[in-house]
Amino acid sequence: MDVKIKTALISVSDKAGIVDFAKNLSAMGVKIISTGGTAKALAQAGVNVVSIDSVTGFPEMMDGRVKTLHPKIHGALLGVRDNSEHQAAMKKHGIEPIDMVCINLYPFEQTVAKPDCKFEDAIENIDIGGPSMVRSASKNHKFVAVVTNPAQYDEIISEMKNNKGCISQKTRSNLARIAFGLTASYDTAISKYLNQQAGVRYPERISISLAKIMELRYGENPHQRGAFYKLPANNETSVSSASIMEDETQISFNNLLDVNAAFELVKEFSEPAAVVVKHLNPCGCAIDNDIHKAYQKAYETDVVSAFGGIVALNRKVDKALATTIMESYSLFGKAKGAGGFFAEVIIAPGFDKDAIETIRTLKPWGKRVRLMSTAPIDRTKIDNSEFDIRCIIGGLLLQDRDLIGWEPALLTYPTKVKPNKEQLEDLRIAWICAKHVKSNTITLVKDRKLIGVGAGQMNRVESGQLAFKHAGAETKGSAMGSDAFFPFPDNVENAAKAGVACIIQPGGSKKDDEVIAAADKYGIAMVFTGKRHFKH
Repeated sequence: MDVKIKTALISVSDKAGIVDFAKNLSAMGVKIISTGGTAKALAQAGVNVVSIDSVTGFPEMMDGRVKTLHPKIHGALLGVRDNSEHQAAMKKHGIEPIDMVCINLYPFEQTVAKPDCKFEDAIENIDIGGPSMVRSASKNHKFVAVVTNPAQYDEIISEMKNNKGCISQKTRSNLARIAFGLTASYDTAISKYLNQQAGVRYPERISISLAKIMELRYGENPHQRGAFYKLPANNETSVSSASIMEDETQISFNNLLDVNAAFELVKEFSEPAAVVVKHLNPCGCAIDNDIHKAYQKAYETDVVSAFGGIVALNRKVDKALATTIMESYSLFGKAKGAGGFFAEVIIAPGFDKDAIETIRTLKPWGKRVRLMSTAPIDRTKIDNSEFDIRCIIGGLLLQDRDLIGWEPALLTYPTKVKPNKEQLEDLRIAWICAKHVKSNTITLVKDRKLIGVGAGQMNRVESGQLAFKHAGAETKGSAMGSDAFFPFPDNVENAAKAGVACIIQPGGSKKDDEVIAAADKYGIAMVFTGKRHFKH
């Protein structure tokens, strides 16, 4: 059923496009009711406006807190037009129907995001009348259209012009669906703020508001649907804040998971760093004084696994670096048994124009690689209020993010042999990499380059064996990292046989004395962090 729009109530905080929208409505004979600042802006633009107080018979009062909370407004929105009792009540009380509301809400999230926001300012920016009208109109969308976003204005006007001033049932239903999502998101933001103010990290109920960024080709597998949603009001440099540049091939669910894993690891380093990730685990990571050398070292970690992987960098990509990445196979991989090279995604804090051109034209597959550009990495903007969320069937598990990195002041040195400066640097990288590898984890680092990874095994001994196998002869003199303590000395004994020089691990095992004794026996330096990094 189409509904002809005869009367519209307009009350908006964001006035972008509202004058043209109202003028178009007015030109089609729509009566405009408006409030406060919106009424003033429309009147100054020459739009004929009926003030809200002339409809309700009451002035706006209490600093604008009370202006639309009145039966002549909500009765006008909620009255069922084909219900005789409703119509009789409206006639008896002089309630004229309202066919459209155009509302956007007080800018609560923008207000509380300001560093100098006071609690009183936040409270005053909790919209009451707006959400109430949106909900009333949405409930009665069989007869009322509810417009909540300036992006909807052109579509609404176009439909009305092509449909004799009417809005279709399909459009009204879609607008109501979107509106209820808006009010739910708005209340979520308020609840989050009040919980933060009260110091309540895990409240009795929690809602998570997300905005859809894009639909994906599919989920983890082609038979699963997928979409990418973003949390609002997060200023952290991340995959979610990155822009996808000239994407000719739609990015996938798995791509985004892997890009996030790669970028979160490369963010850990202030020095020029490069990471290559495959299936959520780093198959390459290195730091150097030069980003080009860091990338070369990261790629050389595992040239076979790097094929079809994700490349993450913490420095801007220039033409020379773009050329190095695209020529990885011929420059570094061919002699090491690589079958070729292809990157699904390259993410970095920016790309020079000629770097993009190089990536797109140097190799045939260059047109397929997705380029994701972030802002320069600023670790002071890490959002420690955000949850790490995992799904189980029928529920969610929430925890604080693991933001523990390298904490030199907390390290202890239980063995007779102590690591030298170079070894401690490699231990730092091994420890940070271990944080980003699926448990159980063993990492091997040498000369600031990841040389071996044992990931996701059911026991730590097998993780170690995998790492030694990957590193081969390079294991001799390397630094080994473990994401959790050693329950037995067997990992130390195996490390000694492989030639490992130093080990970093949390400590805290009942058999720490035996583990330390084994390290002393083989002359291995061991460092305890006092923290673990399980990553399931």
